[in-house]
Amino acid sequence: MSLKDTLQAPLPVTAPLVLNPLMAKMAEAAGFPAGYLGGGATGYQKVALEANLNLTEMCQAAIDIRAVSSLPLILDAACGYGDPMHIHRTIGMSEAAGFAAIEIEDQLVPKRAHHHIGIEHMIPTELMAAKVREAVAARRQRDFVIIARTNAMRASTMDDALRRGEAYRKAGADVVLLSMAHTPEQLRVIAERLGGPLMYLTGRGGLAGLGMTLEDLGRLGYKIVADPSTPLLVAYAAWKKVYEDLADGFGAKDTARPDWSPLEKDMLAVIGLDRLLAVERATVEPGPSARGTSC
Repeated sequence: MSLKDTLQAPLPVTAPLVLNPLMAKMAEAAGFPAGYLGGGATGYQKVALEANLNLTEMCQAAIDIRAVSSLPLILDAACGYGDPMHIHRTIGMSEAAGFAAIEIEDQLVPKRAHHHIGIEHMIPTELMAAKVREAVAARRQRDFVIIARTNAMRASTMDDALRRGEAYRKAGADVVLLSMAHTPEQLRVIAERLGGPLMYLTGRGGLAGLGMTLEDLGRLGYKIVADPSTPLLVAYAAWKKVYEDLADGFGAKDTARPDWSPLEKDMLAVIGLDRLLAVERATVEPGPSARGTSC
């Protein structure tokens, strides 16, 4: 079943942030129906910003993920990497890389770093609507989902954001996303005015503290709920702690050696080491010397 087909279900498709094949495999194993390749988080992991990224980088990430995982991926494509003419290549490469959906927002190209401190550089509604129309025209795969996003709630007003959402839907967007909506009241107003299908980008921690469930959002017409940041922040905290701990004597102060074996075994199971070893035993390394099952 394609991502587009799953949008017909009562509950929204939940898509946590995935940045690499290991994260995608873990999300898939946890039971998620989709993953979100976020631009902001991808930029951060490269010690840069979403504004510094290009389409080729994002497509390469998708190819790496799709090589080992069938998890449908949503591409956060920032401003679409160009004007309406450029959108044709953006869509073609995104489809070729195996993305199930693309999210395009209505900001200036090239994107500015000021977005990260709350300053948006919006393009005219008509220009963004033209991008959406060209994305639809460029699409070759019927099931490829086009998501039109507006950041107008922060840049101007809710009314402006709603007008933009209506225009982008009229231009052919499959799903509309009004970013920066983070209260039940805002989410209900959006749903009442625009109807579904809608997408919701959660705050940190997913739906924690929102006061709404997936069932609530589904009834309002929200068909995709994505978390663009929590997994990276949790990983950052873990990396920061382990490096600080190791820097203090490189572990010599610990009275007992930590047993990482269970965690390593779990990780190797996600990677599929036993399956790869079995292939070697059956082909290039038969015999008693290949009896081990782990490295």
